[in-house]
Amino acid sequence: MPGNEDLPVASRPILSTVTFAGHEPVAEARDAARVFLTEVQAKHGIPVSSRAMGMVQLVVSELVTNAQKYAPGPCLLDMEISDGAVEVSVWDTDPTLPVAQSPDPGRVGQHGLEIVIGVCRSFEMRREPVGKRIRAAVALADDPGGDPAGSVL
Repeated sequence: MPGNEDLPVASRPILSTVTFAGHEPVAEARDAARVFLTEVQAKHGIPVSSRAMGMVQLVVSELVTNAQKYAPGPCLLDMEISDGAVEVSVWDTDPTLPVAQSPDPGRVGQHGLEIVIGVCRSFEMRREPVGKRIRAAVALADDPGGDPAGSVL
């Protein structure tokens, strides 16, 4: 973002963008999330609960897996710290929005989107001029009140 170099470090956005060609192991995306959150803690002093660390890696894994499975070509993984949460955003080339399936304990697989929606503070899907973008926010701190996901949009 132009002009950010003039802002104090604490006022600058904390973000990471990773590009995938579409054939990398999904473990690379999980590793990118872990490294990002570890750096957020170490360099910026922002606490990240172990629950948040695991949930963000799970969300990244599910969203990047879906992008690689259903969209030809590259995908982008963006992670940004905002309002006590990490916003995970995955863009891919397919404009078709995913549909969460009805709960079915007998179904094997295809529960990823349901899981992501269930563990996130917010969730959004939208078409873009090329492809689509899926956004999900995971709270960085544990909720002492009980609900680990917070409210789901």
